[in-house]
Amino acid sequence: MVKIAIMGYGTVGSGVYDIIKADNFAYEAMNPIEIKYILDIRDFPDHKEKEIFTKDFNVILNDDEIYCVVEAMGGLNPAYEFTKSLLLAGKNVVTSNKELVATHGPELLRIAKDKNVNYLFEASVGGGIPIIKPLCSSLKANKIKKIAGILNGTTNFILTEMVEEGKSFSDALKMAQVNGYAERNPAADIEGHDACRKIAILASLAWGEYIDYKDIPTDGITNITLEDVDAASKLGYSVKLIGYADKRDGLFIWVSPMLVRKSCPLSGVNGVFNAILVDGNYLGTSMFYGQGAGKFATASAMVADVIESVRHINAKKAYIEWQVTEKSSVLPVSESENRYFVRTKEKQDRIEELFGKVSVSSINSENVFVTDVMKEKDFEDKAKTLGVISKIRVLDA
Repeated sequence: MVKIAIMGYGTVGSGVYDIIKADNFAYEAMNPIEIKYILDIRDFPDHKEKEIFTKDFNVILNDDEIYCVVEAMGGLNPAYEFTKSLLLAGKNVVTSNKELVATHGPELLRIAKDKNVNYLFEASVGGGIPIIKPLCSSLKANKIKKIAGILNGTTNFILTEMVEEGKSFSDALKMAQVNGYAERNPAADIEGHDACRKIAILASLAWGEYIDYKDIPTDGITNITLEDVDAASKLGYSVKLIGYADKRDGLFIWVSPMLVRKSCPLSGVNGVFNAILVDGNYLGTSMFYGQGAGKFATASAMVADVIESVRHINAKKAYIEWQVTEKSSVLPVSESENRYFVRTKEKQDRIEELFGKVSVSSINSENVFVTDVMKEKDFEDKAKTLGVISKIRVLDA
């Protein structure tokens, strides 16, 4: 019998409890799993196991029987101090906390290795989608060239509502809040910060170097309009918020709305679902798709990490290491090469004067076109003189 604790009994923490109580996974983990403690600042007087709840973190920290702790608290404080203390005490930790992993991952992974324990975070990106372990093991024969993903269900739901229902951004956001997909303060989602932390984690895993999310240029979807999604659709594209990382010619990484051709698998990923394209030099392009959030989707990934940890009691641990460099290897986005979607009132001859022979479509009294591949800084210089209404990068995948 292996005893564990859960920190945080919200949506995800309660999901972990429900899954383990439904099946203690004795076969999968090669040991039955028992929940000894649940840490939460609230009272649960009507819970059927109210006796296992505690408000004192030290009860978990100082109990030698606790082998693994599930951190489902979210945020940095007190999750960081609690996680660090647990790892230093020789306890395994499983988390879904992308903010904690993206901010303190190198330190916590180093402590885990020094203490011969696991720090596992499959649920930190993509909810229930298995992507962390494939990057760490299944895809190791490949050099990863590019990652492009829909990494935030809230923004994908909003954009889907704009495309399929013709809702304005503000109306689609309200619908997301009514359905519980967006927080009362949705800034972390709609401004791209959540997706930024996730692409930072994926890039760090893909290339073994810690990518600080603060170095990643990030734009959300707050400026996307119905006119954008309508014009894009008429040109054969969907608009998606994409976390993008490319290491073919140096490391370019960003989060921004991008036009995705409708023939690309990412284009059909709608609602709160997530999907991640990974391009390897031997495998080519693979897509990982599924529920990116939700009680049982996220909790299932966390329980899988618990099982992985328990199976390693008498086996070598599966360490992850991120090299921390003095200078970030992320290149300026101005040096990246892309195509760009443009809406403008300018006439076709002026467009062709600046961008050469491009296919220009007249949509709702505007001229709309997609440029050839060019450096972003060159595009920005030309766009300044054009009177651009809207401009969006195009994903070539």
